[in-house]
This record gives sequence, C-alpha cells and structure tokens, in this order.
Amino acid sequence: MKLSHLGEFGLIERIRRKTPAGPGVRIGIGDDAAWITNRNNSSLVTADLLIEGIHFDLRWTSLFDLGHKALAVNLSDIAAMGGVPAYVILSLGLPADLDSSQTDAFYRGLQGLAGRTGVTLVGGDTNAAVTLIVSVCVLGHAPYAPIRRSGARAGDDIYVSGTLGDAALGLKLLQGRLSGSKKNRTVAKLIARLHRPEPRLALGLLLAKSRLATAMIDVSDGLLQDLGHVCEASGAGATISAEQLPLSAAYRAVAETGETATALTGGEDYELLFCGRREHRTRIEKLSERAGVPVKRIGVCAERAKGITVIDKSGQTVPFRIRGHDHFANKDFREMKTSSPNVLGGKFMRTR
Repeated sequence: MKLSHLGEFGLIERIRRKTPAGPGVRIGIGDDAAWITNRNNSSLVTADLLIEGIHFDLRWTSLFDLGHKALAVNLSDIAAMGGVPAYVILSLGLPADLDSSQTDAFYRGLQGLAGRTGVTLVGGDTNAAVTLIVSVCVLGHAPYAPIRRSGARAGDDIYVSGTLGDAALGLKLLQGRLSGSKKNRTVAKLIARLHRPEPRLALGLLLAKSRLATAMIDVSDGLLQDLGHVCEASGAGATISAEQLPLSAAYRAVAETGETATALTGGEDYELLFCGRREHRTRIEKLSERAGVPVKRIGVCAERAKGITVIDKSGQTVPFRIRGHDHFANKDFREMKTSSPNVLGGKFMRTR
C-alpha cells in the first residue's frame, strides 16, 4: 500500500503493531512521549541524521540495510563511550511514492539489530519529504564511568578494533571507481562492511569496566580524522605505523599493493580507536579475546607539538593530508549534485 493511502497515523499504527515491547518501557509508541525507566538515574544520548543523496544512495542501498545502518552508527557512538544502549527514537521524512513494503523492510533491518543488542524502539515522528530522511536518537546508560576522548597521554599505545578501509573500498566499487563484480565474494564482503557495520558494544563495555582505555572514539570519519579528535581533546600528538594497520584479506585483494591511504582516511569503519597504557598491553590483548573482537596496536601517543605522523616500515614519514569531513565546508558539499552523489555513507569524500 502506498504511504499516500496509508497515511501518517496508519503508518504509525502499522509500526506500533510490529514493534515488541521491551524491558523498562512503561509507555511506548502511540502517545505524546515515551515513558521509560531510567537506570542508574543517568543516560547516554546520541543522534545521527541520514539524508538520501548525501549519506546514502538507494541505487545500491536496500531499505533493509539502511535500517540496520541507521541504528548501527548510533550504537557505535554508545560503544565508544563504553555504554549500554537501551532505547531508540526514530523520525522519518518519507517521499509519498514510497511503498509500505519498503518501510517494512527498513524497520526489519533496524529491528534485527535492535533485537540482537537489546534496544527497544519507543517512538519518533514521520513526515512527508522530497527525499528520504532518517533521524535516529539512541538512549543508553553508562554502568561504569564513560570513556572520553580527552584522557590520552604521550607514551600511551594506540589501538583499533577489527579492520580498516573495507567500507571505503566498498563504496568505490559501487561508484565504479574500482573494478570488480558485485557477485565476487571478495567484493561482496567489502560492500557488506559499508552497508552493515557492526557496533563494537561488547568491547567498549569491557574497556570501560576494566578502565584500560584512557581515551576512545569510534572511527566514522576516517582513522586520521578521528585520531585528530582524540589528540585535540587530550592535548597529545600521535605516531601511526602504516605497516601495523589491520587490513582484511578482501582489502588486500582489491587495493593496490601497499596502498594504505584508504585505511587511513576512508570513513564508515565504525571500529573503536582507543588508547591504553604500555603496561596494560597483555590485559588489553586478553580483554580483546573476551570480547571476541580483534584489536591491533597501531601506534603511540606523542607530545602535542609533534602532531600526527604516519611512518612506513623503515621509519620514514609518509606524507598524508588529513581531510576532515565538514559537510558545509567541503568543496564536495558546495558542488553537490544529488543525481550523482559522491558520498561515503554520511561523510563527503573526494576522489582519491
């Protein structure tokens, strides 16, 4: 049924019927506001906005994958604070010619991840829009002291979870900037990392509980850009070893031999970048095993005056310009053509 026939309140009722009640929900979807139990009298709150033609392209993004990712990017923020997510508020701007089966697919994608992570959808808003707009707010709590960006000190080790650069390569393949068949299993793995990131909630929580992370952030805008946020907040510099970057077998198969620029500057990894004391290396390795997520030591924090540097295997500095993803300042945004977006799932990227 077309949304123009179903109507706003028909859509809300359709969503309400398909949404299970969660623990702590006293009033959920259908009233003026949700009423939820606030555990420990404190909350973590995060929100993200995804706009068609800027953050995603429906030519190669399914509504199911979009639902998954819309929640995942917010859960990643909670993970980066060492928190536990609980509730999600979802607001949608919907084109009138969208079919209800498409919105059903979106909610299935979101609810699939919500079910696995213990998150309950408790409300939101819908409206008509020219393009699809997704606004997600996640509320959670911090059972331990939240991990901030500001605790790193010179001499701390720098770690990252999982692998880097897969999502950025996946986008390049979809945009035709790299050759490769979507039916190829290796290519499919890279594209899946773009469409279905996995928030590292278990790792973030264990790092907070053990107090082993001195600073942490999730890698959404690219390793160097997000490391820059940690260094700025902590008053530190950093040296990264290009040889130590965790690259997947799929990355190595598709990228040019020795190419690490995508891993350093590509976004949408949604891995955790964190710092830890040198004397805690063994404990961090064991904690990684408990979380079931690999972590790799990729560098060390330095004095602030040294800035951020990348070195190769011989110790020589590798020149990189750290490009931030400022939606309003980037040349890509000013010259945006929605019919042919050059975007990386939420962050504008220039062709490298």
